[in-house]
Amino acid sequence: MTSGAALPITQYRRFESFKEYEAVIDAMLPQTETVVRVFDNALPVAWNSIERTALLRQFLRRNPVNRLYVVLHSIETIERKLPRLAELSRDFGHAFRIRQTPKMARHLYDPFVIFDASHYLHRFHYAHMRAAVGTHDAEGTQLLWDRHLELWEVSSAVNVSSPSGL
Repeated sequence: MTSGAALPITQYRRFESFKEYEAVIDAMLPQTETVVRVFDNALPVAWNSIERTALLRQFLRRNPVNRLYVVLHSIETIERKLPRLAELSRDFGHAFRIRQTPKMARHLYDPFVIFDASHYLHRFHYAHMRAAVGTHDAEGTQLLWDRHLELWEVSSAVNVSSPSGL
């Protein structure tokens, strides 16, 4: 006996464009239902754009259980170059958390963003643009999810709630 609803097809695609990387994030945020998990060396300035912060604000407002968890090696970018994101952190402190990795974990070099439990964006090195996007890929997402949880556990909470101005 078969069900009338077909399961989504897992897709995996590689690319080499910073512009496409940022566009995928912006396209995935409105589709995300409950959680976004980010790991990066430092967040690029695209995270301070009016459009990106509006998408994040909408995501966090959409449901009181929605969460944004960010783990970074370097937080100086947020404090100096991402005041809109810092403001978002202040406004949604209950749902938007940022942590900084300890020195022992700073050898990790492959940033990623997880959208819910089945979609991800994965760069293979923060200094180069080679990336892949996986959709409807629970197994691939789980591997990154586990890494994010491990990083989250060893990282320290960061207070970036006082933006330095726009």
